[in-house]
Amino acid sequence: MAKVLCVLYDDPVGGYPKSYAIGTIPKLDRYPGGQAMPSPKQIDFKPGELLGSVSGELGLRKFLEANGHTLVVTSDKDGDDSVFDRELPDAEIVISQPFWPAYLTAARIAKAPKLKLAITAGIGSDHVDLQAAMDRGVTVAEVTYCNSISVAEHVVMMILSLVRNYIPSYDWVVKGGWNIADCVARSYDVEGMSVGTVGAGRIGLAVLRRLKPFDVRLHYTDRHRLPAATEQELNLVFHPSVEAMVRICDVVTINTPLHPETEHMFNDALIAKMKRGAYLVNTARGKICDRDAVARALRDGQLAGYAGDVWFPQPPPKDHPWRSMPNHGMTPHVSGTSLSAQARYAAGVREILECWFDRKAIRNEYLIVKDGKLAGAGAHSYSAGNATGGSEEAAKFKKK
Repeated sequence: MAKVLCVLYDDPVGGYPKSYAIGTIPKLDRYPGGQAMPSPKQIDFKPGELLGSVSGELGLRKFLEANGHTLVVTSDKDGDDSVFDRELPDAEIVISQPFWPAYLTAARIAKAPKLKLAITAGIGSDHVDLQAAMDRGVTVAEVTYCNSISVAEHVVMMILSLVRNYIPSYDWVVKGGWNIADCVARSYDVEGMSVGTVGAGRIGLAVLRRLKPFDVRLHYTDRHRLPAATEQELNLVFHPSVEAMVRICDVVTINTPLHPETEHMFNDALIAKMKRGAYLVNTARGKICDRDAVARALRDGQLAGYAGDVWFPQPPPKDHPWRSMPNHGMTPHVSGTSLSAQARYAAGVREILECWFDRKAIRNEYLIVKDGKLAGAGAHSYSAGNATGGSEEAAKFKKK
């Protein structure tokens, strides 16, 4: 029987919910493009419940314990004395989320001789040292597409919030003011702007589709060019490089995976090539941007605004400059963990576990690493290597 170590974010400050704002969530049959939704044999939760925090347990305990497995759930994941580090050596399966990642570094993998499977409850497995996983023969899987539309909706919200100066305007209301001039002094229309996405996979393409009705000029760059019919349908302009695209865009949104080729892509040099006063939105991974370069660009006006819900490491230290830089719209990493998305990624984790225990093939679209090499979605989206360096800084979050 297997020991399953699951790392989830903390419960709400006020306690696990006893009721929810909405009684039921819409039931979806398929993802855009036709991919089937997660299809476990059954689930032990009600869709729309809070599943991603410690008490939610992804709805897995009944299933795992009924089959003789051990489930350990914790939010304590950073530092040598963490529950995660103490429980890891005899774990066969580790489950973690992008929103509260248990960084599976090479050192941690080396301390886990029984580890055979690392599952991402969500999408984006860069918190696993993929090179170390390949070298050790650890299978890595994620619930591809489960929250792509959730993130795309968040991107559109953040673009509008930045350009229309929503957050400072809201703050004036909270403070009891009616300072219209202060609100509109940095407020513009999105209509007519050039908006470009770095990455046009499931999330990037969904962003483009949702922005088309705003009558903006749409641009994209990706190492996999979209079909001509899609470019014509959305009136897209393709650029062969990020540098070529950012020069002409008023808004740039990042929707590409983190791996060695994209790490710190948006550094001082690239940001300097952007239009002065452009907006940058990042819901992909924090480490795609150089932390200090973004803060500098906001202070000197090269960027008019930066919004995102991804940081590095996660959670970020209390003194992380993105908490205090001007003209930002940062949130914790929440874009892909709405209650709607949680129902899908919890079901997907259950499906992966059922396949693993039944010795059945895991869906190809869920695979990131298998048999010592990138596989499935991983072969399409990632490059071999390691992007976990520096993650130990997350341990500073809870220190005074």
